[in-house]
Amino acid sequence: MGEFDITISIELILILNLLVLGSLFFYFKYMKNGKYSGSNLTEKLVIIQNQIDKMSNTQQQIQGQIKTAGELHVTGQNNINTIVSDRLNKVEKAVSESLNTNLLKTGQYLTEIQERLSVIDKAQSNIEKLSGNVLGLQEILANKQARGAFGEIQLLDIVKKSLPPDSFETQYVLSNKKRADFLIKVPNPPGPIVIDSKFPLEAYNRLTKSKNETEKSAAERAFRTDVKAHILDISEKYIVQGETADGALMFLPSEAIYAELHANFTDLIRESFSFKVWIVSPTTCMATLNTVRAILKDARLKEHADKIRIELEYLQKDSKRLEDRANNLHKHFNLAARDLEEIKISSSKIARRSGKFEQIEFDEIKKEVDS
Repeated sequence: MGEFDITISIELILILNLLVLGSLFFYFKYMKNGKYSGSNLTEKLVIIQNQIDKMSNTQQQIQGQIKTAGELHVTGQNNINTIVSDRLNKVEKAVSESLNTNLLKTGQYLTEIQERLSVIDKAQSNIEKLSGNVLGLQEILANKQARGAFGEIQLLDIVKKSLPPDSFETQYVLSNKKRADFLIKVPNPPGPIVIDSKFPLEAYNRLTKSKNETEKSAAERAFRTDVKAHILDISEKYIVQGETADGALMFLPSEAIYAELHANFTDLIRESFSFKVWIVSPTTCMATLNTVRAILKDARLKEHADKIRIELEYLQKDSKRLEDRANNLHKHFNLAARDLEEIKISSSKIARRSGKFEQIEFDEIKKEVDS
């Protein structure tokens, strides 16, 4: 608005100057042509002079307005600059604070992401190791000899955790020349118990991988045949009359196989009972061995019953001797107390007699003073 007013004022000054120049131009033109008389020219000159004065005054007013408008424009521009500068500073400060906040949050997010990536890397490493272990386990389970060694190692760990070291033997050779994986030394009855850690897993793997009813039926028949043959084999090899207990344990290295047998092959479980072969999983084997441990502990207590009885007799004699000595000590304390009481009586008598001596001496001294 200030620039527009200045522009208008400049245009007015130019117009006025043009009017003055026009008037002078016409004046000289008429003077040259001689159309006006002297008086008329004088009047015209006076009028023109008046107009020039008015125009001069107007020009001065316009210049004053221009100056005032310029000052106002400068002041307004300064105010605008100040306001704009303040707002820019505020905006700059807000943007800086926002950037700092965002940088901090971004740093935190990056740190959290890095930590999570580290966790993911560790998990990935563990997964790779686990995959390797699974592949190794699959190779072990695919190989019959390796599978037997794996089951034996698993059973050895369970036995070591459940029983004392001297209560079992590994790879024990029976009188029939059959080598038992584990022999648990349980006293008669029932006698030593054999645990076999081998199990036919091929048929079970086919059963789990069967895709239709035909394959499943064939796998079930093969699984039933293999398990039944294994039960019969254990019964014939590891139940020896007069040497072992009248039963043996068949260890399954998997809870899933144990559950499958009890869920869908109950006839095999009943048949194992008839052959006195008890099927156990890692969990039930642990419970069975803990029961055996209690039996062994009770048997050892019975074996040492005579020694315990003799020690109890010694303990009873020592208790009697201690009681007699305590009674003697009590008697000595009573005698000492009676002696102390008599000593107290004697000291009282002595004190009374010494008081009489002092009284006699005092009476003699008094008689000498009076005389």
